[in-house]
Amino acid sequence: MAPRVLVSDELSETAVQIFRDRGVEVDYLPKLGKDKEKLAELISQYDGLAIRSATKVTEKLLESATNLKVVGRAGIGVDNVDIPAASKKGVIVMNTPFGNSITTAEHAIAMMFAVARQIPEANASTHAGKWEKSRFMGVELFNKTLGVIGAGNIGGIVCNRAVGLHMKVVAYDPFLSDERAKQLGVTKVELDELLHRADFITLHVPLTDKTRNILSKDNLAKTKKGVRIINCARGGLVDEAALLEALNSGQVAAAALDVFEVEPATESPLFGHPNVVCTPHLGASTTEAQENVALQVAEQMSDYLLTGAVQNALNMPSVTAEEAAVMGPWLKLAAHLGAFIGQMTDEPIKAINILYDGTVAGMNLAALNSAVIAGVMKAANPDVNLVSAPIVAKERGIQVSTTRQDKTGTFDAYIKVTMVTDKRERSVAGTCFSDGKPRFIQIKGINIDAEIGAHMLYTTNDDVPGIIGLLGMTMGKNGVNIANFTLGRSGVGQDAIAILYLDQAIDPKVLETLESTGMFQSVKALQFDVA
Repeated sequence: MAPRVLVSDELSETAVQIFRDRGVEVDYLPKLGKDKEKLAELISQYDGLAIRSATKVTEKLLESATNLKVVGRAGIGVDNVDIPAASKKGVIVMNTPFGNSITTAEHAIAMMFAVARQIPEANASTHAGKWEKSRFMGVELFNKTLGVIGAGNIGGIVCNRAVGLHMKVVAYDPFLSDERAKQLGVTKVELDELLHRADFITLHVPLTDKTRNILSKDNLAKTKKGVRIINCARGGLVDEAALLEALNSGQVAAAALDVFEVEPATESPLFGHPNVVCTPHLGASTTEAQENVALQVAEQMSDYLLTGAVQNALNMPSVTAEEAAVMGPWLKLAAHLGAFIGQMTDEPIKAINILYDGTVAGMNLAALNSAVIAGVMKAANPDVNLVSAPIVAKERGIQVSTTRQDKTGTFDAYIKVTMVTDKRERSVAGTCFSDGKPRFIQIKGINIDAEIGAHMLYTTNDDVPGIIGLLGMTMGKNGVNIANFTLGRSGVGQDAIAILYLDQAIDPKVLETLESTGMFQSVKALQFDVA
């Protein structure tokens, strides 16, 4: 059955067609996002929801979204999506952070020109029939120093454009490497040095606790007198009250703002100031950018729903289509290992330790970790998935640790999961053979080679004669067919285990029969999702 997607905001017809061309059923209802009650009524029918900014994905809406797997935001901002609630619900939230990068960078450059040459004020004056040529004396960008706060994707494009304008560019970004700075042709500096040197300052960082009011009253006082400031990133990066004071004192010559602390910004003390240029959050507002993000979100959502590839997710590790193809068997194995641990454990889990050996250690471990944790959690909560499981584990105080190591044994690669409770440790290891089928290769330190099926029986016992016959006879008497049978032991007369791959689920009465023999330390029916 083909996955279904609802588009509840305005999206280009080309993007909608991408869903159809990829084999995804799509309903295009661009006005539905504004009708909360109707959206909540219909949302349970869909696997995916494609939105812009009008649709509000709230905790209440998610309660009705019983089949929803992914929300795709055409654009970078996800203020209209309750990401924690989506994560708990197991819904992936994607955005498209790169589709509007060039457009936003170009807007910052345009705003820089605007404040350098007083273009908005000169335009208004001329339209008013005045000819105030001497009033609008500007400054050149050539040979001026531009301070770029945040040299990531958009900031990097701004750096590139500014270098092309023959500006001297200094950049402050804790994550900017020396090599990347050299590639961009910029000088990497600390924030204080940037404030002292820059003739123009442009901001390109997200709004976090660390970046909020990064241009505070104190930092504005450190700037070169007559600096010009551009903010096309996020409202709240600049202390607007302090900026007004600095403009009035002449410390700041001019400012250009596309974003504000409160949006929509219908009033501000900065409005009407002759040296302030304001635009209504137009950074991404070009035909090309809107088309790009729409196409990108359609491709990303289709990839996930059809192949399991995860791109630009905000609450789950990204997995490319290529990774998904290679990792598919290993993700299944990780889930099976977790499921084994989860079904074998009735005590509160303190820690889950995951060891990756050989070639698998070079794969996307964040995704594999999520698969293990989801497998463990499903025993107690069948609704968890790769998105919600890490959240559930964290809420329960379970510590998750990961270890990588080079090939150390017979297999080219394997995964070993160890569960820790107050009373015991339990471990299970597995690998994927060339046929792509996951196998258990070790349980409780005992080497085995067990194919994994939907219905399995696991027993532990002392290594004594008669166990094989007892298991086979009991299954036969109760009409249970054995597809595969695997034995292992730690040594002659020591601990032994048996794993039976069965053709159907086993009746609890059969387990009671086995337990009543007194031959087994434990008897456990296990189920695995092998679809």
